[in-house]
Amino acid sequence: MTVTAPAGFESAGIAAGIKRSGALDLALVVNRGPSQQAAAVFTSNRAKANPIIWSQQVIVDGRVSAIVLNSGGANCFTGPEGFQVTHRTAEAAASALGVSSADVLVCSTGLIGDQLDGEVLEEGVLSAATRLTTAGGDDAARAIMTTDTRPKTVVIEGDGWRVGGMAKGAGMLAPGLATMLVVLTTDADLPAEVLDRALRAATRVTFDRLDSDGCMSTNDQVTLLASGAAGIAPPLDVFTEALTAACRDLALQLQADAEGASHDIAIEVRGAVTDDDAVEVGRSVARNSLFKAAIFGNDPNWGRVLAAIGTTQAPFDPYLVDVSMNGVRVCHAGRPDAPRELVDLTPRATHVLIELHAGEASATIFTNDLTHDYVHENSAYAS
Repeated sequence: MTVTAPAGFESAGIAAGIKRSGALDLALVVNRGPSQQAAAVFTSNRAKANPIIWSQQVIVDGRVSAIVLNSGGANCFTGPEGFQVTHRTAEAAASALGVSSADVLVCSTGLIGDQLDGEVLEEGVLSAATRLTTAGGDDAARAIMTTDTRPKTVVIEGDGWRVGGMAKGAGMLAPGLATMLVVLTTDADLPAEVLDRALRAATRVTFDRLDSDGCMSTNDQVTLLASGAAGIAPPLDVFTEALTAACRDLALQLQADAEGASHDIAIEVRGAVTDDDAVEVGRSVARNSLFKAAIFGNDPNWGRVLAAIGTTQAPFDPYLVDVSMNGVRVCHAGRPDAPRELVDLTPRATHVLIELHAGEASATIFTNDLTHDYVHENSAYAS
């Protein structure tokens, strides 16, 4: 049931006619309450799509009744007309649900620069509103897919309360947020300020550490809606742990569906001075095309790891660094260690461990290899 697993939520996913293929392309998620508290985090890209601009205004008061999401068009760099389409979408949902448009979030995903048809979106929202059900989560998750090969959903059980979620994303995966639309729901009874703290803590160690290709989107949004229907207010740390588990699960599903990838790579950095240093070091490897190409070729080329981390500002001595790949330490103190022939990179799961020996902090960055299929997918996408 995904986003409708927690009590108080209904959703629908329909084919509104945005995609020429006739596939599902519009999702509506509604919070029936009794509470309608919310939090959201957005792309840090200065180039923001019209739905981001709208939703950043809506979320200010921490109250959200519904969220509309469409695939088949990003509604970004579409001028004032594009913003009016977003406004019209929110007004349609408000009219159908008997709520204020100022309490309706809007998300879009697809090709930048294509103008969406406001009439199609309005009719789609009105149609989706008539199909809302507590069993509509699966269709909603499919309706937000673009180049995704499968829907991404999750449910985490709390003590008398739940967290549900759905996500889309397969390309342009990089922080802040990684390229994605994510809707998380809970029936826990928590105020907006607590939801915001929990969501920022969860995304910081999950979605913000997914770095597939270094390309940041204009449309990223992760939204958390709370209905309060369970009548339970879990402690902040307990709720944050559950929410983080949900975000991590979705982030790993996004990684596994990265366009054309043949390896899911976890780059674990230990022994950094600070968490930020560990993230910077791990990200330098995740964004290194030579390293990613080597992994695609099943080549444990640890020299490319050292060359990548040497470009960072993190404090460490590169001549004390150890590097292990899939459990085999191939570099010790900046020198060759076990023969690289001992490393088996044929499994899809790939673990790279970088020991900096500079401090106690650690972090893991999730990425994938650079493949022929990735290049093909992203060269053919616009067509």
